[in-house]
Amino acid sequence: MAVSMKKQVFYIYGGDAFTEYSTFIEYISTKDIWELPSVPLRGKWTSTLAEKLGDEYEVFLPIMPNKQNAKYEEWKIWFERHFEHLRDDVILMGCSLGAMFLARYLIENNPPFRIKMLVLMATALGGTDYYDEDCGDFVFTLEDVGVIQAKVEKVVLMHSKDDFLVPYEHVLLLKQQLPD
Repeated sequence: MAVSMKKQVFYIYGGDAFTEYSTFIEYISTKDIWELPSVPLRGKWTSTLAEKLGDEYEVFLPIMPNKQNAKYEEWKIWFERHFEHLRDDVILMGCSLGAMFLARYLIENNPPFRIKMLVLMATALGGTDYYDEDCGDFVFTLEDVGVIQAKVEKVVLMHSKDDFLVPYEHVLLLKQQLPD
């Protein structure tokens, strides 16, 4: 009897990244505090992702380094440390800064496994005229995004029209670069 392998999903969440340390210090000095006892905890859909996908999936939800002031090189190292556990036909998913990371990574690198699907959710186009957030060293050149299509079987772009952080126009600009 053949052993069936679970489908793999690797999800990278968002975070914040700053080019200048002083901007990061200003951010943490003024950002609303969410983790107070009087503030209800916000449930995240990822907490039930594995359960909702079911037993036929193996879901990776890595905690990426320094999410409040993320650095691309640190995330790259941590992502690549997981490669020994990933197989061909993995589904890569990223949201916000996680989507930026996957886009830049796939523009610049060729992973040692086949990617069945790449899901980019609320992908910010930082460091451009399209966005006033910094996004640190996660920024990629929009015109380079097209190379991703040759590295993955399928690309899915997702974005909410009422996203309060990343403008919906970003997904439209990405779609122009990823026509397939």
